[in-house]
Amino acid sequence: MTAVRVGIDVGGTNTDAVVMDGLDVRAEVKTATTPDVTTGIVAALRSLLEQGQVDTGQVGAVMIGTTHFTNAVVEARRLMPTATIRLGLPATRSLPPMVDWPQQLRDAIGEHTYLCQGGHEFDGRPISQLDPEELRRAAADIGSKRIGSVAISSVFSPVNSEFELQAAEIVQTELPDVAISLSHEIGRLSLLERENATIMNACLRDLARRILDGFEAAVRELAIGAPVYVSQNDGTLMSIDYTRRYPVATFASGPTNSMRGAALLSGVRDCVVVDVGGTTTDIGVLKGGFPHEASVGVEVGGVRTNFRMPNVLSIGLGGGSLVRFDPHPTIGPDSVGYELTKRALVFGGDELTATDIAVAAGQAEIGDATRVEDLPSDLVASAVEVIGHRLAEAVDRMKTSTEPVPVVVVGGGSILVSDKLDGVVELLRPPHFPVANAIGAAIGQIGGEVDRVFSMEGHAREDVLIEAKADACEKAVAAGASAATVEVVDVEEVPLAYLPSNAVRIRVKAIGDLELTRDDANR
Repeated sequence: MTAVRVGIDVGGTNTDAVVMDGLDVRAEVKTATTPDVTTGIVAALRSLLEQGQVDTGQVGAVMIGTTHFTNAVVEARRLMPTATIRLGLPATRSLPPMVDWPQQLRDAIGEHTYLCQGGHEFDGRPISQLDPEELRRAAADIGSKRIGSVAISSVFSPVNSEFELQAAEIVQTELPDVAISLSHEIGRLSLLERENATIMNACLRDLARRILDGFEAAVRELAIGAPVYVSQNDGTLMSIDYTRRYPVATFASGPTNSMRGAALLSGVRDCVVVDVGGTTTDIGVLKGGFPHEASVGVEVGGVRTNFRMPNVLSIGLGGGSLVRFDPHPTIGPDSVGYELTKRALVFGGDELTATDIAVAAGQAEIGDATRVEDLPSDLVASAVEVIGHRLAEAVDRMKTSTEPVPVVVVGGGSILVSDKLDGVVELLRPPHFPVANAIGAAIGQIGGEVDRVFSMEGHAREDVLIEAKADACEKAVAAGASAATVEVVDVEEVPLAYLPSNAVRIRVKAIGDLELTRDDANR
């Protein structure tokens, strides 16, 4: 029996789902996202399996992309109280944890911070020795406040993670039921941004458990016994258990799925992707079929972070964006979201949306076009011009060179995009473009990454690189990739002249296809 994949992407407006047989789309559905989300996933899955005439025993894996965790941070809702332990005294007193956070977020998780001895200099030497008793006192205070999640950060822990690991062991011994997030596992160099990312991860741990339990329950409700994976923001997949530990890895996974889907559908591996949804438009760049990674810190919910994120520009423009004329047209950023099919004019509502403009301009045939035929043609034309100008400007901002590159348009809201954009030489709208995000989730691969400091003392550079690449490939296979398909897709070397032993920081990323066996398909 041939195993098929089910890809699901849960957006703010729509939940999209596809059945993939190899690289072929066997069935696709687009349903409205429900307030409780899980109900929408069940409805999409049921419709999908019926449409594709797929027996549940044929499903080899279910891949889900979600915006739950990003939205929770942006909205400062459903976050658990979190304690932050920073190892760095007597240094780092002047800028305490969460110093640059919006007050709304600080209030949501509480300002429970503890500055303790520890940390390292940039050359790996300790700033001060760890004080176990100090950590036990902090743990006792955290326990008295009934805080369930702890973020531990240490100065220069990506260079030397020893103190973070020791501190985690002490805290876990004192508080066995507390969830612990370590900064060297999440972020990169630069203490504040790395610490911010770690605190975000920590405050999402309880939500991750509840959401992921819901995902699994939705899949099991339909008697699908296949494993469930979650998309992360580099185009690869995570197991449910891994996602429970590192929910921040899902940030921006929606745009990443769309870009990966666009690469498959268009056959173009180097391009700009414009993903138009119901609420926002995300613009990203593909290099070799994978999203171009941001080289600087990225803000999430007004908080600056430095963990791995794709370079994506989001603008408040989508199919549900509200349109106003006063007297010139303004479009968004507010949107009717998943209520588009109730509130837009063409669907019998009383709100003028960007979708109504697209229908009035003859760019789409959906809903009841007679409800927008009385819109003044000059106003419609001016709104279309504003949409085109905003998209062209966003594409120009994201281009990495002056050379012309193809632009691939995907997403259910791509009816807003005219056939031509200023400054764009070639505009592609591939088949199945409305569900490119779900396709990107379905074709997700398994990744393995090594990011550590190697001593070059007595070793040839080539031998160290071979070791790092082999280690990354082994990690990909251990995570579930087929060994025959694993390949190294990225290698980065950063000489650390200030460290002893001629040290070099090497980051290697390996990618492989998910191993689906007959046993998987018949679980």
